[in-house]
Amino acid sequence: MKKSLIALSVLAAVAGTAQAQSSVTIYGVVDMALQHQNTGDPAGSTLGLDSGIQSGSRLGFKGSEDLGGGLKANFQLEMGINADTGSSAQGGRAFGRQAFVGLSGDFGGINFGRQYTPAFVAIDSFDPFSTGITSGTAGSGTSGLGAAAYFDHGGVRINNSAVYNTTNLGGFVGTLAYGFGEVAGNTTAGRYIGFSGAYTAGPLFAELAYSNAQNATGTNATKSYLLAGTYNFDVVTAHAAFSSIKDDGVGAAALDRRVWLLGATVPVGSGNIIASYIRSTNQNSLLKAANGTQLALGYTYSLSKRTNLYTSISRASNDANINLGSADSSATFHPVPNGADVRLVNVGIRHKF
Repeated sequence: MKKSLIALSVLAAVAGTAQAQSSVTIYGVVDMALQHQNTGDPAGSTLGLDSGIQSGSRLGFKGSEDLGGGLKANFQLEMGINADTGSSAQGGRAFGRQAFVGLSGDFGGINFGRQYTPAFVAIDSFDPFSTGITSGTAGSGTSGLGAAAYFDHGGVRINNSAVYNTTNLGGFVGTLAYGFGEVAGNTTAGRYIGFSGAYTAGPLFAELAYSNAQNATGTNATKSYLLAGTYNFDVVTAHAAFSSIKDDGVGAAALDRRVWLLGATVPVGSGNIIASYIRSTNQNSLLKAANGTQLALGYTYSLSKRTNLYTSISRASNDANINLGSADSSATFHPVPNGADVRLVNVGIRHKF
């Protein structure tokens, strides 16, 4: 009996040491909302229950192993879930949100796999709605409204990527990303290059981001520059951003846009009132009537540290030759024709675990 107790004590000590050296966390988000979309005609009016409006519903696994000398091995596998149907998001990928492995230490961290673009992370940080609620890009993409739709940034995620993140250098952090196109005989096709730099000093946050995304054949690249920031005045946090987006197209098909955002977050009790105004202007003189705007107002209310309620109302207005606010192919909501005004109202709940 005594030997058994000693053996159990030794096993417990070994297990404790192993636990201290490595860890795995299971986490997730379930987000559901009742949402109404109106595109200005009877065929474009839809009421539905949808998943991932404030944050994409997900199930994830992440962990690290202490390799000694300040070096760690890290991994993250995260699958997107359409909680309204139980199906997989991101086109049915097993781990479509994130899937990477890497190393971190005093030098910063470098990861390899499917990851967020630096520009999308930047947009998420300055947008009062964090690319959610008024933006379907947070989850299944029901509306396609919001900052992530207007600030065209070369995509939300990149496959086959290497992403390096610096440590905090006196308030500055930087990210550098390279995505391999993996097209035989053409190293340019499908390639992604991006970087961002963010600086925090007290109530001030400022960020610069750049992306260069090549098309599948390497014949056209979309380039975007982004400058954004927030300032916390205690009673209100002000948000502002500017972006220039161009591609290598010719004639009326060439992309050349300027986008501005102004927003605010106002703490009220256990919640926040959030608002934003986005203006997208066409700079291509061969393409007329191609400007768009969005005005959005929302409210989030925390029931606990992990559960909150939310609601928002937004309106996107389009000129005759643009349709910002289009639904993507996975959405149950209707695509938006050129020149349409899109109205979106939702009420939802989000739980994190």
